[in-house]
Amino acid sequence: QAVVDFERLGEHAAAFQGHDVGFCCLGTTRAKAGADGFVRVDRDYVARAAELARAGGCEHFVLQSSRGANAQSRFLYLRVKGEVENLVQAVGFDRCTILRPAVLLCKRQESRPMEWIAQQFLGAMAWVFPTAYSVPVETVARAMVACVLQPHEEKVKVLENRAIHELGKA
Repeated sequence: QAVVDFERLGEHAAAFQGHDVGFCCLGTTRAKAGADGFVRVDRDYVARAAELARAGGCEHFVLQSSRGANAQSRFLYLRVKGEVENLVQAVGFDRCTILRPAVLLCKRQESRPMEWIAQQFLGAMAWVFPTAYSVPVETVARAMVACVLQPHEEKVKVLENRAIHELGKA
């Protein structure tokens, strides 16, 4: 594990050398970082990490994005996720897999009362509609690994929430 300063990511290029596969789940929230900080982390840091990974020999980049990602969206979150998807694809990996999960179900150490309420509701909804509105983070992680182990012909493959559920169970 290498700890890097994302503000000086270029100084850590050696940490990105010699890896066949890159996994990226980097992100923050607008509430935590402000609008500018959110864009810097979720778009700029991710795009720079992808560039360094490719320069270091990475052939397959796996990016966790978001359901509804769209570079033309009026909503900052979805627009930034769409923009970073486009930037990562433009880097030119041999293979690029983009996962677009719905609401992530996980336990957090920090207190987010509204998110906790939403997760309780979505967790209950998952019993009725298991792949519609949410996905456990463990399922996303398993799907990320599985997509690397299962070869595909597409240069870019986008996995929506249902496909993440299916692949995460494999």
